[in-house]
Amino acid sequence: MEKTETRTLAEQYLNLGGTRQVMIDDNKTFIRQYEEEPSKAAAFWHEHIESLDQATREDVEFFLPSINADGNTDTTERTKT
Repeated sequence: MEKTETRTLAEQYLNLGGTRQVMIDDNKTFIRQYEEEPSKAAAFWHEHIESLDQATREDVEFFLPSINADGNTDTTERTKT
């Protein structure tokens, strides 16, 4: 399966040590950040993700680790519907 651009952005952010998590409720995403993250991850978020239009940014957020998950934060098994 080919990775989407939004999934690739999320993975790049996480590989830099990004700590933001997504909470999904009624098909709306909310970002939570409980831990500080490395400056490279914060800069990547600001430069590549924060500036996206809302719909695209929400697509990226979908691939972040989920607060809703039952301990499984592996995004490789998620599919967007």
